[in-house]
Amino acid sequence: MKGALAAVLLGVWTASFANLCQAQTWSGDSIVNPLTATPGDAVKGRVIVASRQTGLCLLCHSGPFPEERFQGNLAPEIGLSVGRLSEAQLRARMVDPSRFNPGTIMPSYYRSVGFNRIAPKFEGQPILSGQEIEDVLAFLVSLKAVVAQ
Repeated sequence: MKGALAAVLLGVWTASFANLCQAQTWSGDSIVNPLTATPGDAVKGRVIVASRQTGLCLLCHSGPFPEERFQGNLAPEIGLSVGRLSEAQLRARMVDPSRFNPGTIMPSYYRSVGFNRIAPKFEGQPILSGQEIEDVLAFLVSLKAVVAQ
């Protein structure tokens, strides 16, 4: 029984890892292709970024959220990153920021393997789904117009 369960779990993990790898087409410092077929929703993305339970972005970053108190100052202001990086570069940094800075404290929001000290209920799961990442990207790209002004 244990062997059958292990085989099923290994199959699920292998399929999930294969889908994760297939979905990401790295080109230099970017992931050009969206992670989902559904375009991102900027309104949902803003909610994720501002959420203290989902994205947790404001623990380290500050941004255009006047209603949110206690925004972070450990990382660049969100507008600075948006202004200097393309959508594909932002996607890559959310998927796996340690690829660019091995010492970063920013979590890999989409990678789901290769971590240490993960609570069992979170093993093999990304922090954000591909759709949530695309929603956050839609929000960040919407800020480009504001930053450019």
